[in-house]
Amino acid sequence: MTESIAITLILLILALIVCAILAYRSERSIGKSVFLFVLCIIPPVFGNLVIICSPNDILSFIGYYFYFLGMDLMVYSMLSFSFEYTGIKRYASLICRIVLGLIVLDFIQYIINIFTHHAFGMKNIEVDGYVYAQLVPYFGQTLHRILDYGVIAIVILIFIYKSVKVPRIYAEKYYIILISLLAVTLWETYYIFSRTPIDRSMIGLGILGALVFFFSLYYRPFRLLDRMLANVASELPEALYFFDASGNCIWANEPGKALIEISDSGLDKVISRLDDYFGEITWDADEWSSRQNIGEGEDKKYYHIEKHTTSNENGKKLGSFLSIRDITLEQQALEREKYIATHDTMTDLYTREHLNAEVARLLRDNPDKDYYVIYSNVNDFKIVNDIFGNLFGDHVLKYIANKIKDTVDEYGLAGRLVGDTFGMFVPVDKFDEATFEKELTHFTVTDGEIEHFVLMHLGVYKVSDRNLDVSFMFDRARIALSTIKDDYHTYIAYYDSKMRETVLWEQKITTQLGVAIKERQIIPYLQPIVNKEGSVVGGEALVRWNHPEEGFLAPYRFIPAFEKNGMIAEIDKYMWRSACELLAKWQKDGKNLFISINISPKDFYFMDVGAEIRNVVREYGVNPKNLRIEITESVMMNDQESRFEILNDFRREGFIVEMDDFGSGYSSLNMLKDMPVDLIKIDMAFLRKSDHSEKAEIILHNIVKMSYELGLISLTEGVETEEQYKLLAGMGCSLFQGYFFAKPMPVDEFEQKYV
Repeated sequence: MTESIAITLILLILALIVCAILAYRSERSIGKSVFLFVLCIIPPVFGNLVIICSPNDILSFIGYYFYFLGMDLMVYSMLSFSFEYTGIKRYASLICRIVLGLIVLDFIQYIINIFTHHAFGMKNIEVDGYVYAQLVPYFGQTLHRILDYGVIAIVILIFIYKSVKVPRIYAEKYYIILISLLAVTLWETYYIFSRTPIDRSMIGLGILGALVFFFSLYYRPFRLLDRMLANVASELPEALYFFDASGNCIWANEPGKALIEISDSGLDKVISRLDDYFGEITWDADEWSSRQNIGEGEDKKYYHIEKHTTSNENGKKLGSFLSIRDITLEQQALEREKYIATHDTMTDLYTREHLNAEVARLLRDNPDKDYYVIYSNVNDFKIVNDIFGNLFGDHVLKYIANKIKDTVDEYGLAGRLVGDTFGMFVPVDKFDEATFEKELTHFTVTDGEIEHFVLMHLGVYKVSDRNLDVSFMFDRARIALSTIKDDYHTYIAYYDSKMRETVLWEQKITTQLGVAIKERQIIPYLQPIVNKEGSVVGGEALVRWNHPEEGFLAPYRFIPAFEKNGMIAEIDKYMWRSACELLAKWQKDGKNLFISINISPKDFYFMDVGAEIRNVVREYGVNPKNLRIEITESVMMNDQESRFEILNDFRREGFIVEMDDFGSGYSSLNMLKDMPVDLIKIDMAFLRKSDHSEKAEIILHNIVKMSYELGLISLTEGVETEEQYKLLAGMGCSLFQGYFFAKPMPVDEFEQKYV
């Protein structure tokens, strides 16, 4: 018996050493308290082992000291651990300090016991054939026991209090330590009062240390976790279904039961109800997910379904669960974002980028189907905004967009390209030209107060090259539209090979302009301007192109292309410089002639016109009055105030400003009162086209008279006969220009004749 107890104590000491090492290495905050408690159990257990195995009284005496002083250390470390483990902090520090002081006193009295023998003594008895030094307790030993039992009582009260205060599900980890501590205490009490020779309660104390180690550092309250997980699952908004290893539903949360309309007693119907609601679910798969939608229109619902399988540490299937999340709001938000990204906010039509992408997709998916690409815009939409305001302008765009949607939504695509331009993509066999023509002929927009006829044109390109970028297809449709832009009787134009040749031609000459200017293929021609006496007083600089391959190019062959792409500014700058070169040369030779140079409306977008002309005049030292600035009223259509200021600056510096094509526009008379000009050029063309020659002469006579009274010089261009010349001279016209005097001619010919 004694040997078996000794072996048991040795094994417990080894186990406690291992537990102490593991507790010390633990990263948990309570690890150090557990380490100290387990470590302090070893001395009393070791003391009992020495007492059992001691061959003489001296070792037994030492063993008892290990036992008693170790118990002091053990109860103190147990007290400290209890406060930390239970989380009770009130008075913990004070109680621990008091207990520590009492333990120090107990240590002192045991040291004195070596000399006074007031605490305990020993007597030898025989147990199982072995001599055993039995404890003989005195007054000091009673004090020691009161101290240790008192501390143990405090610890028991701490655990009882905590077990009562916390929910029952949490009390499990306190109950086990409390019960173990009570058992060890009772066992130790039995040893004391029964006068049993060997203290077997140390085995219980060692087991208590192991339990504290396990429950403090490794115990997981599975019942608590199960309850918490069940509560969490019940609170989740998605539908949850749990199945056992055989596939039977064992639990469903409230959203899950509500989704398929079952009660707690209807768990056996879960699988069939889910299959009815969502279609076949892949029940055999361990892991499976899917997105599904139920219903149509506004009642449409979107769900994300996931199935997962759980297994134990050996890989054996324990069961599975299915989660179904309602993602309707997320999907609707995603679709709204996608809609906003792909649709114009004002008109609800496709954006240009999305329209191009959809056109490319349809062409790719329907290789055998013929399509039209249509480009449409509002003629003079800026005037609509200027006259009726931006609100009505926006109403016009929305009205047009709705008309387009009503027309092509069933079989085609439509989008807002930019501003007042729209794009359509329709099958050839669905395009009804007559319907479009009829609609556009009477296209009137009203908002209830304002009613306005809107002129719209369609440019149509039949897709012949499917490899062409979609934006280029719309460009071809736009080119077709440009041929009828100001036509009030033709509304639809088709892109053809002639237009393609025009585009290629424009691309060709555009790339050649830089070389043409550098090599002086671009040359100025001068058309003489004469006074009343028939003497040449100057000339208008007109551009020509002596192309090395195409030969002599008249302005109509290249000027429109450069007007469209803005490169007219490069030609104009070159012509201004050429004019200044000539004037500087004539000025040096003592010739006082002027040259009129043209300014295009596009020039103002690409350069500082005033600075450019002043710089070249200063560079060549030309007298400003000999370089006349010729503009058309269209120059003033945009940014009028700023351009009036530029013209006033020219006049202040000595330049003469001429207004070309007076009478050809609709606002000339209105603008003339404000426009800062010195000369008006009157075009004879409007007289030649009139069937009422007498009225035309009266108008012409009054224009000349009006210009005189306004202090303006009048110049009539397009004079072709002597009769016209004499008529105009008799009316008081100052200057003349036309084929009657001379056609535009090269500079050297002009100089030979007139310089």
